[in-house]
Amino acid sequence: MGKLALAAKITHVPSMYLSEFDGPRKDTRKAAIDGHKEIGRRCRELGVDTFVVFDTHWLVNGGYHILCTDHFKGDYTSNELPHFINHMEYEFPGNPELGHIIAKECNAQGIDTLAHDKTSLAPEYGALVPMRYMNEDQHFKVVSISALCMVHYLNDSARLGWALREAIEKHYDGTVAILASGSLSHRFAQNGRAPEFAHKIWSPFLENLDHMVVDMWQSARWEEFCEMLPEYAVKGHGEGFMHDTAMLLGALGWSEYDQPAEVVTPYFGASGTGQINAIFPVTPVSGDRVPQAMSPELAATEGQGRL
Repeated sequence: MGKLALAAKITHVPSMYLSEFDGPRKDTRKAAIDGHKEIGRRCRELGVDTFVVFDTHWLVNGGYHILCTDHFKGDYTSNELPHFINHMEYEFPGNPELGHIIAKECNAQGIDTLAHDKTSLAPEYGALVPMRYMNEDQHFKVVSISALCMVHYLNDSARLGWALREAIEKHYDGTVAILASGSLSHRFAQNGRAPEFAHKIWSPFLENLDHMVVDMWQSARWEEFCEMLPEYAVKGHGEGFMHDTAMLLGALGWSEYDQPAEVVTPYFGASGTGQINAIFPVTPVSGDRVPQAMSPELAATEGQGRL
């Protein structure tokens, strides 16, 4: 019935918002903002009606959670970086129908998931920053999924991505884009050293590791990347333990995915962390068969990245 039209790994660095204002940071994140606008433009061309955002700033300690109220509006200040994001207003429509469809399919596939449409929960900035630039005119509906998963297997997050894809294609009458909102390496600059690392990566090791990963993405070496993801998430200080990336790749077919990623905003440093905007072309998946690497039996093995 429905269609997954676009998938992307995106940045949400708060310095994007800061770069809107006069001062030393003015326009310093123009490339990242332009990348978001380009993704939004492509989604319009594809007829997308809803963004589903895997938000690595939404921390959960049990289960998977979907925020899908019918309307979002507020005035957001980051408790993490209030000197970067302060009084950022936001408003956009939600999609309760899609949120519940996704939760129902996830639970049917054995992935404990709750949809929240009657709640005082508000989106975190992993969703709010991208929506500021991709969805300025409130054209798209938005659903947010928790992706800072503290006691979850990466394998289960990949299975959630697969279930989400099936929910869209089998049960939803519409067109969806998914956004994995999180960085590559995520080692912030040590306290007191942030200004000197405003546009740099924390260490040569992390920078070289990230460049290797981006090369793997552009070369479509997905079997190799999926195998190393649990270790990369740990040794590379992956944001949200890279559950957003596991969800994204799960929706695309995990290690059986075969398309090269398209880099929209080239890799850049931000406060020590490694950032990118990249589109992952969506291709058909093979029927109802869950890829073997995402089978429930493998979720309980240490090699699948319990974090």
